[in-house]
Amino acid sequence: MHPDFYEPLAVAEPECADRIGMARLAKLAFDGGDLRPMWRDLIARLIDGTADAGEGLDLSLIAQLLGDKQTGLAIQQDVLKSQRLFRSPCVAKQPRLRVLALAAATDMGSNTPIEFLLEQSGIDLMILYVIPEFELPVPLPDHDVAIVIASDSEDCRAALDQIDRAAVRWPRPLLNIPRQVCNLDRDKLYRLLADIEGLVIPATIAVARGQLQEVSRSAGVLAGIATELAFPIVVRPRGSHAGVGLAKIDDGAALERYLSERQEQEFFISRFVDYSDEDGLFRKYRVVFVDGRAYACHMAIAERWDIWYLNAGMTASASKRLEEETFMHTFDIGFARRHQTVLAALVERVGLEYFMIDCAETADGSLLIFEADNTAVVHNMDPPSVFPYKSPQMHKIFDAFAAMLERRARCGRERAA
Repeated sequence: MHPDFYEPLAVAEPECADRIGMARLAKLAFDGGDLRPMWRDLIARLIDGTADAGEGLDLSLIAQLLGDKQTGLAIQQDVLKSQRLFRSPCVAKQPRLRVLALAAATDMGSNTPIEFLLEQSGIDLMILYVIPEFELPVPLPDHDVAIVIASDSEDCRAALDQIDRAAVRWPRPLLNIPRQVCNLDRDKLYRLLADIEGLVIPATIAVARGQLQEVSRSAGVLAGIATELAFPIVVRPRGSHAGVGLAKIDDGAALERYLSERQEQEFFISRFVDYSDEDGLFRKYRVVFVDGRAYACHMAIAERWDIWYLNAGMTASASKRLEEETFMHTFDIGFARRHQTVLAALVERVGLEYFMIDCAETADGSLLIFEADNTAVVHNMDPPSVFPYKSPQMHKIFDAFAAMLERRARCGRERAA
């Protein structure tokens, strides 16, 4: 049957559990606030049975923000047995749009942190957790536009599959469809982008622990895995993000030490690319794509190759911040123009309405891609006294995201008319 003839899924007014949510709790933690009093209050309410589902999910998030991921996920699992639809705070009494975000029951870093994007938008945000033990609700909560916020990680695959099976009958526009989210997996991403001229993305190869143990004993085994591989290599556990387990390995002895400290059974390896500039510093960029357009998100500068914004010393360096500010202010006529053709091809291949890349520029001017995903944090939490240029740039992204949702919702209504 042609997809146009599928009967759309029914919708009805939603019954949501209200919560404090990610944006407010993460901001409190980011600013150095003490979450423990809130934790103690909510855990007492949970134990005596007076906590509602929204408070339970907030408690799960607080546990993770305090570093207790295992407890947080256990609380989340228990809460989701009875309630799977939640509403985030909205600044407008009469929201201009209703958005349904489709999440997986995973840790706080494996769903798009969409609350940061919509916190001040006046848009009503509902988050529906899709879990294998339960079918999607019938009818669905009514909404104007839906977006998949589950990531490509292994623990999200069941949720993505469940959403994908329903996608053809989805009653409203559905953004970031699951089959394209799955292309962000590191090994798939290489195959998707490798032949784009002006783009460098080292082959990311999945290997078992046993293969790496063989490599640690004989470097020649690397060429048998892939002809381009030789020490130094970059290793990370499969499914990891945010630099967890990431290491540059220079020789077999270093690989043996690495494996002795890791328990994972599957890894990704790739060749190491030295992207340092003439001054010896490494510069890493995060670029966000909203409906096909690229926006500067941040720039980190450090002496080390494995850069994250928080380890780059940006707060302590006025010169680094000035360079980041210049990157943001000149992005459209500088970085985006230099890589215009590459970025356009990347958008077409990835096919998602919202995603981001972490990247760098090589010595020959090519765009070096480290990763692409849909869950990196895009936020406005940095202190304006230190980063006065950031808030206007973040609001460009937030406004573009809200405008995209409104545009897609309007198109959906026009098609249905």
